[in-house]
Amino acid sequence: MRIAFIGGGVMAQAIIAGVQDAGLDASIIVGEPFKIRRKSLESDLGVEATASNTEAVTGADIVVLSVKPQQLDAIADELKGVLKSSQTVMSIMAGVKLHSIGLKLKHKKLIRVMPNTPAQIRKGISAWTASDDVDESILEFVSNMLKAIGDELKFSDEKNIDISTALSGSGPGYVFVMIEALADAGVDLGLPVHVARHLASQTVLGSAALQRESGKHPAELRNMVTSPGGTTAAGLAALEKGGFRATIADAVCSAYERGEELAGGK
Repeated sequence: MRIAFIGGGVMAQAIIAGVQDAGLDASIIVGEPFKIRRKSLESDLGVEATASNTEAVTGADIVVLSVKPQQLDAIADELKGVLKSSQTVMSIMAGVKLHSIGLKLKHKKLIRVMPNTPAQIRKGISAWTASDDVDESILEFVSNMLKAIGDELKFSDEKNIDISTALSGSGPGYVFVMIEALADAGVDLGLPVHVARHLASQTVLGSAALQRESGKHPAELRNMVTSPGGTTAAGLAALEKGGFRATIADAVCSAYERGEELAGGK
């Protein structure tokens, strides 16, 4: 499989490294305007890199748009007339819908993926969907490619990708703030910074793993750790008083609304 990445940023590099580590049968080329990054891609990941996007897509089976949403118009101007109908375009741009990509590129074989940053350590989650025109062999390869950087969920309804963008795409940001807040509280109470940070991050990591592996509802696990009149009950009461649940829900809704604005070119 020949894969061309348009843009060689952090997420593109994570996917490339995942593909290589998984031993998938793929040759990779990256269209990247910055010379320093091209050199890094060639030396660190051993892939081809070129300053020409049109050169990159020539002969590719899958063309991955790994650029910012605001760059789509410029990329489309470059690639219109260059893309072949047999090629599949895969977008990892936040908020940009298949319909918009298809119109701008005048192309039908389209895949939209929303990965998240833990893909860098093969612990990501990718939500994705595809147009009906995409070949089954390509769908299978993309599924394996996304499994190489973590979990993957394929949806038939594209709206679920927009929701996933707000939840799991932006979600690491929310979790990092929680880790930071937990650690800061530990420091305020007297712990060394490195100890507080270690306790906070391992607590989040272990709690998530317990929920996943046990299959229990989060509320059941919360009840298991909460004794009447105990320390956890006091802490949870403070979270409820501060509107913790509502704030998290507002964060996801705000991220979703911003995604819709990006989709509209704002």
